Amino acid sequence: MTSDFYKYQTQTSPHPLGMEIARAEGSYIFDTNNKAYLDFVAGVSACPLGHRHPKVISAIKEQLDKYLHVMVYGEYIQNPAVELAKLIAKNTEPSLETTYLTNSGTEAIEGALKLAKRATGRSEIIATNRAYHGNTMGSLSVMGYEERKQAFRPLIPGVKFIDFNNQKQLSEITEQTACVILETIQGGAGFIEPTNNYLLKVKQRCKEVKALLILDEIQPGIGRTGKLFGYQHYNCIPDILVTGKGLGGGMPIGAFTSSAKLMALLQDKPKLGHITTFGGHPVIAASALATLKEITTSNLMVLALEKEQLIRSLLVHPLIQEIRGKGLMLALITPSTGITNALILEAQERGLILFWLLFEPKAVRITPPLTISNDEIVKGCHLIISILDDLKT
Repeated sequence: MTSDFYKYQTQTSPHPLGMEIARAEGSYIFDTNNKAYLDFVAGVSACPLGHRHPKVISAIKEQLDKYLHVMVYGEYIQNPAVELAKLIAKNTEPSLETTYLTNSGTEAIEGALKLAKRATGRSEIIATNRAYHGNTMGSLSVMGYEERKQAFRPLIPGVKFIDFNNQKQLSEITEQTACVILETIQGGAGFIEPTNNYLLKVKQRCKEVKALLILDEIQPGIGRTGKLFGYQHYNCIPDILVTGKGLGGGMPIGAFTSSAKLMALLQDKPKLGHITTFGGHPVIAASALATLKEITTSNLMVLALEKEQLIRSLLVHPLIQEIRGKGLMLALITPSTGITNALILEAQERGLILFWLLFEPKAVRITPPLTISNDEIVKGCHLIISILDDLKT
């Protein structure tokens, strides 16, 4: 299987981790030798209820017995998609009342950017340096990291970049601006939180010039930070909300949500202003609905903040410079890229899954399932400290 993986499946890096997976359950992944790995990454935040949560699996199986794909998005009334969109509206603000379901977060970003241009009649987009919103051409165009973009130019014109948390640059948002797109908490840059009411000040500037604010909650969303969406920590309601990853409970999904007035613009002039074949797929929507119900009706979000404090109390070491982030969206920062690489690779050898962040080479991703137990957190953190002790000597 290993040789076939390298021969037939396109690789995304020169050195993939190459673990051969047999099964996964709860907070653990098992390889084909039945070695257990405690998962501190949760599919890069895509599995908030862990692996094969019983309620998610039950919802998927129940839908499988009814129907799979039947029609392109938005034509037929399919209960899982309708109920999912309704539950999103119930758990957000009144202005975020209608949702377009997509196949991935990056597709949802594309839809949000199109909606902003359609609504404002403008073409300029303001994004932030070191931002990551996905890898399709529109999302790539608002990525603030030239090294990953240069090979694919030309990209979408009219994108300007400012620095996240730099309030002096808000004057760059003008009457020419269609939208400002921000990650509520910058992910690839190292889990950077907004400071000094930055999000509110961006929103106010957008109001002044009649631009729209898009908040990308693909990583912070779905309970990971202790609230359903990260923006709810900062009292800043976006004009367009984008989510993905964790919403699917381990299945591929994305969504963008806005007011009924704005979303209606995708219906006409032109018709099919945004269209997708498999968006809102009934099986995936059923998985997402079960996931969202569990997160919004349980105490998992409250526990995420308690588990954050447990992790912070355990991960104290001379080779840990700081821990960034909120809830169970945390980044451990080491003194060097070498230490970070050694920690992640050695952790896998010892049965703990950690991972990198895109643009911060000294960061170690810690985004376990929200369902992880305190005992599992203690086990994983003790292993991290043990590895760092070995690296220090």
